[in-house]
Amino acid sequence: MKNRLKVLRAERNWSQADLAEKLEVSRQSVNAIETGKYDPSLPLAFRIADVFELPIEDIFQRGD
Repeated sequence: MKNRLKVLRAERNWSQADLAEKLEVSRQSVNAIETGKYDPSLPLAFRIADVFELPIEDIFQRGD
């Protein structure tokens, strides 16, 4: 699954650690999601959408 997490995070000048704290996950989890090595659970995807105040589909797109 593709995502815009890194771009959205950079637009807010948040580090991976900053975002991880807001999501209550590890920095390594944020890195794994950003690099496409891990797809978040649905509850985590909703938390990410809430943090960025965007619909999930504005953050995550189906991969090839």
